Amino acid sequence: MLLALNAREVGEVVVVQCSGRIVAGDDAETLRVHISEMMRNRKDFVLHLGEVAFIDSSGLGTIVRLLTSARRSRGDVKLCNLPRTVESLLNMTNLNRLFDMHDSEESAISAFYRNTRACEDVRPSGASVLCVDRSSDVLAYLRELLKRRGYDVQTTVSVPDALILLRASRPALLVVGPSLTASPATRQAFEAACARMPVVEMGSDFSTLDAAEAASRLLERIHAHLQPKLPL
Repeated sequence: MLLALNAREVGEVVVVQCSGRIVAGDDAETLRVHISEMMRNRKDFVLHLGEVAFIDSSGLGTIVRLLTSARRSRGDVKLCNLPRTVESLLNMTNLNRLFDMHDSEESAISAFYRNTRACEDVRPSGASVLCVDRSSDVLAYLRELLKRRGYDVQTTVSVPDALILLRASRPALLVVGPSLTASPATRQAFEAACARMPVVEMGSDFSTLDAAEAASRLLERIHAHLQPKLPL
């Protein structure tokens, strides 16, 4: 079975779900190339290994090299959902001391945010904003727009991932796009979370409005929520 990779962005973290075998040859090379290319724009990765049946020495070496490259760039590669066979392999080789391993994706993703908060010198000066929308293009625009205004911005297209980011990064404000889809239970949890914090909803026309006009309206609404109100 050839190695299959499915990557998604959860805020600033890239989660890579691996399925199959990580062994010498095309499989290990596929993993190396795939993540190396993403390292041009990202530095923090979670490898979800729950569906990995076998890792040989070459495959393990590939993961070690990726970890070294990420840490050289002040990032990291964390592992999660390790099968018992893979966990035993890391324990036997003492590589469990090298990798940061977690039982779940949420735990691994949250670990990045705990580490980031500990490094105050790398934190943006503005408030933290989480943006959730179905369009990756809209999110890319929002990310650059808000970062240039000094905000600490996290983005995701997924409502379940938004819940993880709400717990991990604790944003000051949530920007929500229209027509988000999720299971009834997830939607209920998301709506409950939204009720406890300021929310700015983007209308269905946001992506079709003039970009400058859309940006001006959105920034004005965000500023109104986050700017401290002066006493009368």
